[in-house]
Amino acid sequence: MRFLTFVSAALLAALASLAIPAQAADKVTIAAAADLKFAMDEVAAAFRKAHPGAEVTMIYGSSGKFHTQIQQGAPFDLFFSADVGFARELRTAGQAVTEPKLYAIGRIVIWSTSRDASKMTLSDLADPTIQKIAVANPRHAPYGKRAEEALRAVGLWDSLQGKMVFGENIAHTAQYVQSGAADIGIIALSLALNRELASKGGYALIPDDKHAPLEQAYVITKHGEGNAFAAAFAAYMETPEARRIMRRYGFVLPGEAAAAN
Repeated sequence: MRFLTFVSAALLAALASLAIPAQAADKVTIAAAADLKFAMDEVAAAFRKAHPGAEVTMIYGSSGKFHTQIQQGAPFDLFFSADVGFARELRTAGQAVTEPKLYAIGRIVIWSTSRDASKMTLSDLADPTIQKIAVANPRHAPYGKRAEEALRAVGLWDSLQGKMVFGENIAHTAQYVQSGAADIGIIALSLALNRELASKGGYALIPDDKHAPLEQAYVITKHGEGNAFAAAFAAYMETPEARRIMRRYGFVLPGEAAAAN
């Protein structure tokens, strides 16, 4: 399955990119949170059509790990974080040359391929027939942190620890469910809306009031300073086409209200 190979392929690409010297002006390398995989692939494709001379490389993973890699000198030109906090820290540390720009607010869902999740609530996760629950690692994955907050809000985080399996990022978490290694997952709405995953299972939105907002922001990194295509890609995120794509994957855009999915 194509989606199952995504995490390992992205990791190999990320490791390979660390050995690449300073990029030419017509190239832009973008580190993006894993929840953006399907949406940003489409945005990048649209950007390439609008800028035929641009070579755009998208690398997906956990925001926390990208944050660490950028501090250590990884040659990413743009960083699209799933948590504005990581972007702010890079700016404060002098590793970003722009202020964090909010581009979306993410949402989390209960998702399953083995049972009907469409009417499930967080409290249903205590069902003894549910053996394994996949959650992104809250130590470095913002979507995992919000999942933890939501489960704590209903008093289940501690009692469900024995059922938990932790993904390295939110895409890895979805992989656990898709492969059958977990019965249920708390994943990004943006992944659940992808055609391939949507055909495998249903989802139920987790109420926004159960967790802090998933405010997602990007920065141009120190490495990307002066890269015209990095600046152009950042500007492209404000275009109607990019916003249409992001909205279709369930993201709440700055200045817009959340839709009931």
